[in-house]
Amino acid sequence: MFEESTTDVSVDPATSEHSPGRTSTEPAPARAPATLTAAGDLLRALAAPVRISIVLQLRESDRCVHELVDALGVAQPLISQHLRVLKSAGVVHGERHGREVVYRLVDEHLSHIVVDAVTHVEEAHN
Repeated sequence: MFEESTTDVSVDPATSEHSPGRTSTEPAPARAPATLTAAGDLLRALAAPVRISIVLQLRESDRCVHELVDALGVAQPLISQHLRVLKSAGVVHGERHGREVVYRLVDEHLSHIVVDAVTHVEEAHN
């Protein structure tokens, strides 16, 4: 299937344009397939503009649905639908306070993933 190339294409990792500052030539440690599947599921749960916006809002403070509706200008049913996805993925947790459910991020690591992605895109467009 794959033909072996006779051309030597070795790259000095210390000067690689794709990974500046990285010098290790060791492969990354192998991860369990279940771990990789769960990580893919988590990234898919975060992969929608409204869900990214929700995470950014919850990074600032806990919010109830109507606060997210007001902040994002998105209809309440759509916010609720996206919150269900984030909740089932373990990204947010809802706690009932009287008639309202207040949502918060389960883990700050998750907001870092989103912030890093947004920052990367903003830097690429500058």
